[in-house]
Amino acid sequence: MRHRLPDLSVLDLVPVSAGSGPAEAIRATCSAAQTAERHGYRRYWLAEHHNSPALACSATTVLMGAVAASTDRIRVGSGGIMLPNHAPLKVAEDIGTLAVMYPGRIDCGLGRAPGTDARTAERLRRGSADLADFTREVTELHGYLGPTTGAPGETAVIGRGVGVDLFVLGSSTGGARAAAELGLPFSFASHFAPDHLREALAVYRENFNPGAPTAQVSEPWISAAVNVMAADTTAEARRQLLTLQHSFAGVLTGRRGPLVAPGDTAELHPILQSRVAHSLRVTACGTAVEVVDQLIDWAGPLELDEILTVTYAHDPTIRRASLALVGEEWATRRAGGM
Repeated sequence: MRHRLPDLSVLDLVPVSAGSGPAEAIRATCSAAQTAERHGYRRYWLAEHHNSPALACSATTVLMGAVAASTDRIRVGSGGIMLPNHAPLKVAEDIGTLAVMYPGRIDCGLGRAPGTDARTAERLRRGSADLADFTREVTELHGYLGPTTGAPGETAVIGRGVGVDLFVLGSSTGGARAAAELGLPFSFASHFAPDHLREALAVYRENFNPGAPTAQVSEPWISAAVNVMAADTTAEARRQLLTLQHSFAGVLTGRRGPLVAPGDTAELHPILQSRVAHSLRVTACGTAVEVVDQLIDWAGPLELDEILTVTYAHDPTIRRASLALVGEEWATRRAGGM
């Protein structure tokens, strides 16, 4: 078990709350990023989802620019860009431009999932998500952002050679194999798909190739996502967590909608409640002390380098308060050597 605390970061899907709209959700995200920066979080990542009334994160790189402009130091990245939805060159141009505008602060997390339904994916002109094709496209993207080689016909890309960090995201062993083959950091989506977490981390560590031309780390580097809700009391944290549980029930039943306040959540059928609990079992909830204890107990045996926190709340002030509480307690533990 590692003796140092992993870094703490944020993954934000830019959820829209009932009674408001995407503009308010984006403003809330920028405000949450400022809170995360003040309280010592390492990164602030934005997801990619399409055709969802519940999430305002379809234009990931645009959101990255807004968050980077609203903050001063925190790293800002994609968690992630779904690469089969985009041409690698276009991703390189967008990410490279951000890296020039905000030097030393831009990450590029890449995934294979569609982030949407099949019909919308078709309208996005989505390409192949086959593991071999994904690996090839990540390699192509890496080439666009790497140092200038002077080779004939080399593509001029803004941000080439400035040092953008690439990450591979996944919720299965497929993403783990791709990350290992490429020698890239790996981030696992355990906040909603925890079933293959340990297997994927083992595959990644066993197959990691530090000699790959695309390698950016010399040894395995892993982050994983966890749902977090902290409040002044355990009871209030559990009450606020109802918003996430209700939202995920909508995902499972195909009835997605904006986040509702805890008092407006409907009681779930026992079978659906069981499915929600299974999918969201990687969750830390309670007071700041309780949440940090839970995070340490969970992350320690996994030997994580970083924890990505995911916090849903109908009221943006509740999310900011949770970020602040956990960040303060995390800093206290780090200062005290755990």
